[in-house]
Amino acid sequence: MKKKITKSSGNIFVDLGFDPAEATVLQMRANLMSDLRLYIEKHKLTQSDAAKRLGIAQSRVSDLVRGKWDKFSLEMLITLEARIGRTVRVEFAA
Repeated sequence: MKKKITKSSGNIFVDLGFDPAEATVLQMRANLMSDLRLYIEKHKLTQSDAAKRLGIAQSRVSDLVRGKWDKFSLEMLITLEARIGRTVRVEFAA
Protein backbone atom coordinates (compact mmCIF):
# COMPACT_ATOMS: atom_id res chain seq x y z
CA MET A 1 0.00 0.00 0.00
CA LYS A 2 1.37 3.38 -1.03
CA LYS A 3 1.19 6.17 1.53
CA LYS A 4 0.48 9.74 0.50
CA ILE A 5 2.89 12.31 1.94
CA THR A 6 1.76 15.91 2.12
CA LYS A 7 4.27 18.69 2.58
CA SER A 8 3.62 20.84 5.65
CA SER A 9 2.68 24.47 5.28
CA GLY A 10 5.02 25.24 8.16
CA ASN A 11 2.15 25.63 10.62
CA ILE A 12 0.68 22.38 11.92
CA PHE A 13 -2.55 24.12 12.85
CA VAL A 14 -3.13 25.27 9.25
CA ASP A 15 -2.38 21.72 8.16
CA LEU A 16 -5.04 20.49 10.60
CA GLY A 17 -7.63 22.77 9.01
CA PHE A 18 -7.74 25.75 11.37
CA ASP A 19 -8.48 29.18 9.96
CA PRO A 20 -5.11 30.83 9.13
CA ALA A 21 -5.59 33.64 11.68
CA GLU A 22 -6.49 31.23 14.47
CA ALA A 23 -3.68 28.90 13.40
CA THR A 24 -1.18 31.73 13.77
CA VAL A 25 -2.23 32.40 17.37
CA LEU A 26 -2.23 28.67 18.18
CA GLN A 27 1.29 28.31 16.75
CA MET A 28 2.50 31.29 18.81
CA ARG A 29 1.01 29.77 21.96
CA ALA A 30 2.60 26.40 21.22
CA ASN A 31 6.01 28.00 20.62
CA LEU A 32 5.87 30.02 23.84
CA MET A 33 4.76 27.03 25.90
CA SER A 34 7.60 24.98 24.46
CA ASP A 35 10.06 27.76 25.23
CA LEU A 36 8.87 28.02 28.84
CA ARG A 37 9.09 24.24 29.32
CA LEU A 38 12.64 24.28 27.96
CA TYR A 39 13.53 27.12 30.35
CA ILE A 40 12.26 25.08 33.30
CA GLU A 41 14.20 22.01 32.14
CA LYS A 42 17.41 23.93 31.36
CA HIS A 43 17.44 25.54 34.80
CA LYS A 44 16.48 22.23 36.45
CA LEU A 45 13.62 23.92 38.30
CA THR A 46 11.13 22.01 40.36
CA GLN A 47 7.53 22.91 39.64
CA SER A 48 7.49 24.77 42.96
CA ASP A 49 10.60 26.80 42.05
CA ALA A 50 9.24 27.51 38.56
CA ALA A 51 5.96 28.68 40.08
CA LYS A 52 7.84 31.19 42.26
CA ARG A 53 9.85 32.54 39.31
CA LEU A 54 6.80 32.76 37.07
CA GLY A 55 4.50 34.15 39.75
CA ILE A 56 1.86 31.46 39.29
CA ALA A 57 0.57 28.49 41.26
CA GLN A 58 2.41 25.16 41.06
CA SER A 59 -0.72 23.62 39.51
CA ARG A 60 -0.41 26.11 36.62
CA VAL A 61 3.22 25.07 36.11
CA SER A 62 1.98 21.48 35.97
CA ASP A 63 -0.49 22.49 33.25
CA LEU A 64 2.33 24.22 31.39
CA VAL A 65 4.77 21.31 31.45
CA ARG A 66 1.99 18.88 30.52
CA GLY A 67 1.22 20.96 27.43
CA LYS A 68 -2.32 21.93 28.39
CA TRP A 69 -2.33 24.76 25.87
CA ASP A 70 -6.05 25.42 26.27
CA LYS A 71 -5.39 26.74 29.79
CA PHE A 72 -3.09 29.57 28.66
CA SER A 73 -3.91 32.62 26.60
CA LEU A 74 -1.30 34.16 24.33
CA GLU A 75 -1.27 37.19 26.62
CA MET A 76 -0.56 35.06 29.70
CA LEU A 77 2.29 33.22 27.98
CA ILE A 78 3.86 36.55 26.96
CA THR A 79 3.50 37.71 30.57
CA LEU A 80 5.26 34.56 31.83
CA GLU A 81 8.11 35.13 29.37
CA ALA A 82 8.45 38.71 30.67
CA ARG A 83 8.57 37.45 34.26
CA ILE A 84 11.70 35.45 33.45
CA GLY A 85 13.29 38.46 31.79
CA ARG A 86 12.52 37.74 28.18
CA THR A 87 11.00 39.94 25.52
CA VAL A 88 8.60 38.48 22.99
CA ARG A 89 8.73 40.00 19.52
CA VAL A 90 6.20 39.56 16.75
CA GLU A 91 7.56 39.63 13.23
CA PHE A 92 5.41 40.53 10.28
CA ALA A 93 5.93 38.78 6.97
CA ALA A 94 4.52 39.99 3.70
